[in-house]
Amino acid sequence: MMTTDWLQWIFFLTVLLAASWPLGLYMARVYQGRPCGLDVLAGPLERLLYRLSGVDAGREMDWKTYSLALMGVNLVGLLAVYAMELLQGVLPLNPLHLPGVDPLVALNTAISFATNTNWQAYSGEATMSILTQMLALAVQNFLSAATGMAVAAALIRGLARRETTHLGNFWQDLTRSVLYVLLPLSLVLSLALIWQGVPQTFDAAVEARLLDQSGQATPSPAPDGQAAAPTVGRQSLVLGPVASQVAIKQLGTNGGGYYNANSAHPFENPTPLTNLLEMLAILLIPAAFCHTFGVMVGDRRQGLAVLAAMFILFAGFSYMTLAAESVPNPALAGVGVEAAPSLEGKEVRFGTAGSALWAAATTAASNGSVNAMHDSFMPLGGLYPMLLMQLGEVVFGGVGSGLYGMLVFAMVAVFVAGLMVGRTPEYCGKKIEPFETKMAALVILIPPFLCLMGTALAAVIGPADAVSNPGPHGFSQMLYGFSSMGNNNGSAFAGLTATSPFWTLAGGVAMFVSRYWLIIPVLALAGSLAGKKRLLQGPGTLPTHGPIFVSLLIIVVLVVGALTFVPALALGPVAEHLALFRAN
Repeated sequence: MMTTDWLQWIFFLTVLLAASWPLGLYMARVYQGRPCGLDVLAGPLERLLYRLSGVDAGREMDWKTYSLALMGVNLVGLLAVYAMELLQGVLPLNPLHLPGVDPLVALNTAISFATNTNWQAYSGEATMSILTQMLALAVQNFLSAATGMAVAAALIRGLARRETTHLGNFWQDLTRSVLYVLLPLSLVLSLALIWQGVPQTFDAAVEARLLDQSGQATPSPAPDGQAAAPTVGRQSLVLGPVASQVAIKQLGTNGGGYYNANSAHPFENPTPLTNLLEMLAILLIPAAFCHTFGVMVGDRRQGLAVLAAMFILFAGFSYMTLAAESVPNPALAGVGVEAAPSLEGKEVRFGTAGSALWAAATTAASNGSVNAMHDSFMPLGGLYPMLLMQLGEVVFGGVGSGLYGMLVFAMVAVFVAGLMVGRTPEYCGKKIEPFETKMAALVILIPPFLCLMGTALAAVIGPADAVSNPGPHGFSQMLYGFSSMGNNNGSAFAGLTATSPFWTLAGGVAMFVSRYWLIIPVLALAGSLAGKKRLLQGPGTLPTHGPIFVSLLIIVVLVVGALTFVPALALGPVAEHLALFRAN
């Protein structure tokens, strides 16, 4: 790697760690109901929302009531998005007169945005109206992100409290996540993006004059029912309220792009500065949640241990992705070509380092936005981001979901350690007994099952023309697709066509199950832990805040997550990588 690549990598990691600490302390005050600085502005609005909705924010819930409230509001949001997509042709704020979305694609999209996956089997600027983008998709970005944050807060309370059934109030956690965390951060980031040139307007489109006037005519937008008028030497550029959607898609680890090219589009990510800000936004809240966890359980060392495990894993995988994309294609050496690192599929304004670092961040954080086409990466350059998803989206992961996923792995780690020394495992003073172990097993095993089973079905009964490249690379496209949907990430190898009934329906099932079949066991786990006594540490207790436990946690994540996918990875990216040298 070049020196500038090293410096960019180190600078990004340093700023991320520095920014996560104050935000994590602030979020702890938010979820503990303590003064946090925004009470004067957000407090009256919060109380007004409770009065209008009839919510008693002071009434705490057990895990079953918490789960029912969560599932209810998410189901309503899913149905609302689905209805708006189907009816957008007759709804306002549709200046391009786009018709209603295909029912299967609309269902897939509604599930995708409800589950914080944001898998997109459509071209955003050519399919969704301004109203759908703004009122359906962007609002759902806030709701799905706040849902994950609420579940993380409930699990933390389960570890912090003793001999109670109460995990907090879902409506309060959801509302405070939006009003005190997501909305203020989104406002600040939106203003920064607008400053850098990201559009924020209700205008439909603008026409740009091409430098090359000899090109083929491109159609301009026309009223509904009329033929589009071709204009020679001009291009129609779709506009809209882009900055506001980009901000929450990154901060909420949603990832759904306003445009088909996502964050590779110059209207979503125009400059190297926006590239840095958006990458930081992707990982900021997941990293901050580790500090929030430490404060709320009364031992900041516990949060630092979890953060250390996440950071080490991310630093290693991001470095390997950078290294894989910093070398020339070995197949070119056989034909006597002196090649440089490939920029095919990458934006020149970001370069190899900016593209590879983003790929690692977006797959580690359950975000799914892309500023380069992962389909164009070197085989190993595509393998490492794919593996980051297959670990269970716990290396920072989604907002809230990354933390509760890693805490489940931490409980498995102390269970393994307990087997070694013959003691009942403990975590944060709570015994990890058979019920907790079963819930943890469900959380860890469901995503790999969905990924591998979905890939097998795609290879056997899926449409053959869905992949653009036969052989190992085509298998990688299918494996990456179900790894993304089965872990609520949303990114894809660009060569996969996922609009067929098989992909829309199978993908929808994978996204729905991987989100809610994990949330319910996590809340059940939180309820069980909250009812336990808090034990004092004894001579046989494994400290869960030191380097030994951090190392054990990393090993458990890698063994349970990575080894599950070794055979599938060998058929895809590994085989493709070896084929490059065989061609040489």
